[in-house]
Formats: sequence, C-alpha cells, structure tokens
Amino acid sequence: MEDFLHDLSWVVPLRSDTATVVFNGFTWLGYAPFFLIFLPIGYWLWDRALFTRLAVLITVTALVNAWLKDFWQDARPDPAFQLDAERVSDSYGLPSGHAQVAVAMWLWLAYEIKRPWAWAAAIFIAAGVCASRIYLGVHDVEDVLVGIGLGLISIAVFAVLVQENIVARWRRLPAWMDFAVIVLAIPLLWLIWPAEREPNAIAAVLFMLFGWFAGAALDRKAAPEKPILPVWWLQVVMAVAGVVGLFVMRDLLTRGGEMIGFPAAITGYTAAAAIGIYATYIAPMGFRAVKLMK
Repeated sequence: MEDFLHDLSWVVPLRSDTATVVFNGFTWLGYAPFFLIFLPIGYWLWDRALFTRLAVLITVTALVNAWLKDFWQDARPDPAFQLDAERVSDSYGLPSGHAQVAVAMWLWLAYEIKRPWAWAAAIFIAAGVCASRIYLGVHDVEDVLVGIGLGLISIAVFAVLVQENIVARWRRLPAWMDFAVIVLAIPLLWLIWPAEREPNAIAAVLFMLFGWFAGAALDRKAAPEKPILPVWWLQVVMAVAGVVGLFVMRDLLTRGGEMIGFPAAITGYTAAAAIGIYATYIAPMGFRAVKLMK
C-alpha cells in the first residue's frame, strides 16, 4: 500500500506524446488563467449569483489547501518523474490543490445544475484533472486522494452554509459585513500561517474576492434584474472581448506597478482586486453601454 500511495514508477510506461497533451489540457483547468476566464464568463453569461457562490467556494478551498500544504510540508514526488515542474515551483505536495479545487468546483456546479449530464461532465472533468497530476508526476496517489476527500468535505460544508435560512440571516446583517470578513481574513493569514513563507499568493486571491464582491454589489444596483443576453454569437463576442480586456488590464497594472517601483506583493494585490471589480462590474457596465446586455 505504501508503494502504491507514493511510488510513481508505474506511471512512466503509460506516458505517450498524445497522452501528455491530453493530461496537460486537464491540468491547465486547475491553474489561475483558467479561473480568470471561466468565472467571469460564467458571471456574464450564465448566473451572477451562482458564480459568486462558486468564487467563494474556490477561494475558501484554495485557502484551506495552501494552509495544509505549508502545515504538512510533504514533499512532491522525485523531480525525475515531473513533467510540470516549472509551474509547481517549490510548493509542497499534500494535499493536491488541483484535485481539491476540481472536485469542489465541478461537483458543486453539478449539484447546482441538478441534471444527469452535469454530474457526468463534472465527474469526468474532475477525474481528468486528478489523474493529470499523477500522470505529470507532480503529485503521488496519496496527495490526490487527500485532495479529493477535502474537496468533498468542502462541498458538504458549503451546502450547509448556503442553505436558505442561513443565507437569509446573513442578509439581514449590514451589507458591509461581507467586506469586513474578507478584510479581517487578509491580515489574519499572517497570524495563522504555519510556515515561514508569506501567504502572498492566497492573500491575492482574497483581494480578488473583495473586488468581486465590491463589483457585484455595484452591478446589482446598476442592473437589479437578470440580464437579457443577445444571440449566441454576440455572447461569444462578449466573452472574448471581456476576457481580452481582463488580461490586458492585469498586464498593464502589473507592468505599471513594476515601473513605479511598488513591491511585487502590493502590485499583485492591486491587480487581483481590480480583476474582481472588472469581472463583476466594469465589464458588465461596458456590455450594457454598447447594448450587448440589457
């Protein structure tokens, strides 16, 4: 059992050029660029409330994962097995963040959609992401199994927290409470973090969630009713234009911060918050201005 959980020598004979392309595709679904594309498009074209809940779930799941990685400090597999070494850098292995977030996100989407096809698609994608981490040699079986288990726990806890009676009680509180929780959580990271390294990356995710909530509040005031969307090909135009604008803005803010001489962390926090506001307010406001959304 110990060999099965930690030894990846059995993976090497299974590799091929085609399989490597496929599993690199699955593993890309667990990196930041995918979330920066998927979450805004879902907010613009699908369901604002659903994708706000999803943004919260992903943020909390990522925070728990990052904390546990630095708490357990379990090394990744031997670099000789790794095909994705550059992107994992010096982070620890247990639990697999890809597995944990993929299970939480995709199965939660299926839970919300409540259709057999959604469950089938969610399980297929989550399984592909999980398998890709083992195939690419950056996680062993134990890392992935623990990630899957934590992802399932995340769904169970989140399902309780978003029950109508709990949400109704939360909504009776002042609107600023959403922001207060996030603002308090950011400095708290430095107090609770188990390792010497600073939690700048996960703090940036919280800044993005802050921006997301701020933009969503403004968006609800500007357009309280569910948006009326154009024909499908104009929706494609919206998605492409919106995503291009997001990445251009991120690049400009990052380069601007570097030119001015801001610390990298401050530049990252600013860009993250701006991305959140852009996704939930600036882009929708632009779509409404050019009559692509009503």
